[in-house]
Amino acid sequence: MSKVVIINGSPFPSSRLNGLIQYAEQQLQQKGIEIDHIQVAQLPAEDLIKAKFDSEAILNANQKVEQADGIIIASPVYKAAYTGVLKTYLDLLPQKGLLGKTILPLFIGGTLAHLLSIDYALKPVLSTMGGRYILGGVYAVDAWVTRKENEQYSLSEELVQRLDAAVEEFANAINPKS
Repeated sequence: MSKVVIINGSPFPSSRLNGLIQYAEQQLQQKGIEIDHIQVAQLPAEDLIKAKFDSEAILNANQKVEQADGIIIASPVYKAAYTGVLKTYLDLLPQKGLLGKTILPLFIGGTLAHLLSIDYALKPVLSTMGGRYILGGVYAVDAWVTRKENEQYSLSEELVQRLDAAVEEFANAINPKS
């Protein structure tokens, strides 16, 4: 069974980003893929800020990445890039910690003006860490995700179609059909 870790770089637990993550997770689980999570904002702040590579929490998170076949990196976009909290965690991964991993970025922002943040902010960093198979990813606008009750979300039809295509490509890359 293939394993995926979802790295959530949102500092807010109620972010609309969760709508994308929940949808992608459901689709992957239907394909028999095991999912694990890293909520970066729940890692000890001191460990992140002071770059405590030997922290138990950081070592545990890094082990999840090491054991995964694929990684979803999810983040809201602030100031034309992914969040600072996500960057603090990426800095604590081993230099080649993404070698051999298939990576699917999922970003959300206020406007289409930040559409290229995946290509110009995230992908260069992932490449320096050994990431070679980084999929195009999905960028969503906040307005395409509606909060419902009980931490559920409604996604626009266009967003669902884009997520379906991206998740299918991701699943096929980490679990190629024989």
